[in-house]
Amino acid sequence: MLKAENIIKSFGELTVLDGFSHDFSDGSFTVIMGASGCGKSTLLSILMGTLAPDSGTVTRGGTRYSAVFQENRLCENLSALSNLRLVLGKSKNRFELINELEAVGLADAADKPVRSLSGGMKRRLTLLRALLAEYDVLFLDEPFKGLDEDTKQTVMAYTKEKTAGRTVILVTHDKTEAEYFGGNTLFLQQSQGSQET
Repeated sequence: MLKAENIIKSFGELTVLDGFSHDFSDGSFTVIMGASGCGKSTLLSILMGTLAPDSGTVTRGGTRYSAVFQENRLCENLSALSNLRLVLGKSKNRFELINELEAVGLADAADKPVRSLSGGMKRRLTLLRALLAEYDVLFLDEPFKGLDEDTKQTVMAYTKEKTAGRTVILVTHDKTEAEYFGGNTLFLQQSQGSQET
């Protein structure tokens, strides 16, 4: 269980979250939508514990978190495989990792340094690393940005399969993404709470 109660967060005179409350039940898939600047990424940071709210509380039942941030946060000089091993250690062998890379169209990138990959390839690797990590809650902040439509559909299908029955919080601007994953959708409104559908 992940629970936010009356979260308030401001940056200077700008209040981006004003009384946000929600229970994210175990095994639920929650999509967070809203206009730019309404506090979606800020909310994720607060839920993860990397940013403190001005007031309000977050109750975290799980202890392990995995995340895709707006930035890829990959080690550019290491290969795609080595980036996965930074998170996974030896829990999967090379053959298993190649299969996972192949599932998102990255098999040929396995031994290439990340700095040589395209932006879309880096994004897929970032998402793959988060999906394969051990976690209780997965946070995804615009994880499919920069992907062409065909690749995006493949990666979304892979993500849906990997996250079935898991607790996931997805931030997106894309209504088709929200509809594809289903679950609860929260619409953040700047300086207000949220609306649930």
